[in-house]
Amino acid sequence: MASFKPQKHPDGFWQQLGMPARGERLYQALEQGLSFDIYDRLAKLSGVDKSTIAQSAVIAPATLRRRAKSGLFNKQESDRLYRFAEVYKAALDLFEGDGDATRTWLTTANRGLGQKRPLDMLATMAESEAVINLIGRMEHGVFA
Repeated sequence: MASFKPQKHPDGFWQQLGMPARGERLYQALEQGLSFDIYDRLAKLSGVDKSTIAQSAVIAPATLRRRAKSGLFNKQESDRLYRFAEVYKAALDLFEGDGDATRTWLTTANRGLGQKRPLDMLATMAESEAVINLIGRMEHGVFA
């Protein structure tokens, strides 16, 4: 019996988002602050509404309005938006490019996360890593 291997999709996701997925260019982009345009592109690519993304990234509505005017997020906000993108992309790969299944999984309470929704666990690095680790376990068939 063949084991399940999730299909990896071309990293056109990161190119369409307008940011590097890894490496020095990513670190520089986060340090300088991501462009506000990335927020719009992230909503379009993920199919997740902007208010949910902002809530997951812990960015208040008033802050969003200021960032829209300035055109840039600060370093911490940029990092949290990157975490959202990273978790979304990992889940999208897990569900073999099925955006609907990905969004459903991200917005549903999960036993492996203490009955929290994955999107509610992106405010801190530790929580984000727990979501990424769970996705990795699911890829390998380990659900507990």
